[in-house]
Amino acid sequence: MIFLIGSVKKWQNNCIVIRTMKNNNFEAIFDAYQLVSGAKIKGKKQDEIFELGIYDALKRGYTLYPLEHGVKYDDFSVIISEKELKTNFLIEGLKVNTAIAA
Repeated sequence: MIFLIGSVKKWQNNCIVIRTMKNNNFEAIFDAYQLVSGAKIKGKKQDEIFELGIYDALKRGYTLYPLEHGVKYDDFSVIISEKELKTNFLIEGLKVNTAIAA
């Protein structure tokens, strides 16, 4: 049995949590060298996160897989051209560790 305390109309505010990736680590795509398999891609106007797959030369585009809560869904994919990726999507900035050779 569930007892609601407070306004009955506002019960959804307590139960539904909107999970979006409000991460500032995403940057614009300037070069094709940034487009590596496994990179996280986010739309400029949407909050959906995708994982970048391999480049398909026959279809002339990159494969994007939806990513939700760290799980990649392989049963659905989208082919997007490099030009569209550069104009409408952002890529997650990589944390590069540089080692100084001694």
